[in-house]
Amino acid sequence: MYRSNPAFHPGWLGAFLKSGVLIALYACLLRAQEIPATMSIQVKADQPQGILEPIWNYFGHDEPNYTYAPHGKKLLAELAAMSPVPVHIRTHNLFTTGDGSFSLKWGSTNVYTEDANGKPVYDWKIIDRIFDTYRGLGIKPLVELGFMPQALSVHPEPYRHSFPQGQIFTGWAYPPKSYEKWADLVFHFVQHLRERYGDVETRTWLWEVWNEPDIPYWKGTAEEYLRLYDYSADAVLRALPGARVGGPDSTGPGNDKSAEFLRLFLEHCARQSNYATGKTGAPLDFISFHPKGAPVFENGHVRMGIAHHLAAIDRGFKIVASFPEWQKTPILLGESDPEGCAACSAEQHPENAYRNAPMYAAYTATVLSQIYALAAQEKVNFQGAVTWAFEFEDQPYFAGFRDLATNGVDKAVLNAFRMFGLLNGGRIAASSTGAVPSGEMLRAGVRGRPHVDAIATRRDREITVLAWNYQDDDIPAPDAPVDLAVSGMPDEATEALLEHFRVDGTHSNAYAQWKEMGSPERPSAEQQKRLEDAGQLHQLCSPRWIAVKEGMVHLNFSLPRQGLSLIRITW
Repeated sequence: MYRSNPAFHPGWLGAFLKSGVLIALYACLLRAQEIPATMSIQVKADQPQGILEPIWNYFGHDEPNYTYAPHGKKLLAELAAMSPVPVHIRTHNLFTTGDGSFSLKWGSTNVYTEDANGKPVYDWKIIDRIFDTYRGLGIKPLVELGFMPQALSVHPEPYRHSFPQGQIFTGWAYPPKSYEKWADLVFHFVQHLRERYGDVETRTWLWEVWNEPDIPYWKGTAEEYLRLYDYSADAVLRALPGARVGGPDSTGPGNDKSAEFLRLFLEHCARQSNYATGKTGAPLDFISFHPKGAPVFENGHVRMGIAHHLAAIDRGFKIVASFPEWQKTPILLGESDPEGCAACSAEQHPENAYRNAPMYAAYTATVLSQIYALAAQEKVNFQGAVTWAFEFEDQPYFAGFRDLATNGVDKAVLNAFRMFGLLNGGRIAASSTGAVPSGEMLRAGVRGRPHVDAIATRRDREITVLAWNYQDDDIPAPDAPVDLAVSGMPDEATEALLEHFRVDGTHSNAYAQWKEMGSPERPSAEQQKRLEDAGQLHQLCSPRWIAVKEGMVHLNFSLPRQGLSLIRITW
């Protein structure tokens, strides 16, 4: 029967076998069916490792007017509720001229115009709506001083862009026609916020100058940016003595040009003449730059670029540590993301298809964990990493933007941050036989075996373990069997309550629910409610009591590829 089929002709088969193709294919099929080795995660509750700083509770976006939109306010309230400490928010366009309308990568406040005689006119109405929203929710602004008002720009036309069509770096990206007028704007802006919210509150905020001045976000020279920084920092501190000012919020120093800009800035702040005061150096209370990953779409799937992301962080840390003046200065990643364009949809950019799925959550957990390790390795003072993702108004459901929620529905990645918010108390020792070493990840990413790792904390009578299973390639794979052993619990503990929260293809995943509904363009009220519920953090199973034997708890579970588990044990 088989010989009658040309596809199975013995001569053809022999040639095929000689080529090695069939052998390789057969070996591949065998590997695909193999049961993965069990990953052993060891948590030692009696081995404290210091404070787990909440480096994850920083977020940002381009469009400031989303802040007080209904979905924006809902999301901000959720961010505030999930964090044990205040969340920080950074946004572009706080000085941009316009009527307050928004579009992709655009927003405006109209804080500065000029009358017929060129005299400044300040208008705080829209700014107050933004900052009142923050204050009402207990959110701390990371105040970005930018962009250039139309009346101050040396090249004011064209001004408003129409992304994704045409050039976005228009009149708002240019230097001021008068640095003195720019400084007056900064002074009056900070003074207004100080008067409205008080000294105690505003001194807890962070103030930074511009965004990515090493690329066309700043149409001036590097020297002109240093001048802008000096005038801005001086104006902030005159209006609010004791304020914390930083920068330069340049792009990720993984490439030589960005690295050189960061060095130039740090050298200026340490040793060069200040353009505003004439003194040596400039105030610098924190140092910021923007590392990003580099995903691609190849062979029909997304392949993430986590090595690119981590290498930029590592190089930035090394640059800061090379300056004796700044070795102990806090470092803030002003944007830290899998790639660079939050407003570029997956429909137009298939490499961004990771954004709706749990892969974004697993990537985020991996990067945050590696940042802790890199900061400890380089002995730098790391403060936080801004996730440049928020929400987009008037866009289709799950359009593939880099956001935390879509039309009021939380995405899987937001539940990764909810999990980090549950890591309360001090850090304790945690190790995994499935972890890819940091050095290997920096060189080559996670392209072979998956990265199964964990982080753990303890407070009072509670131990929390966050585990994840990450791989750069978004392709189907077997679940990882996990053997979790928690030791070092008190002798008097004989039983404990186990809670197991999960993010994966079917849990805490509104996108999966939306697809199951048939991907409705306009969900009904009942569907919207179901989607919003599916977007919350869910448990894998009902809480249950488990035995504690000789200070140890032993658990076995399967962790899907790109999945996260949060295990909470209380006694």
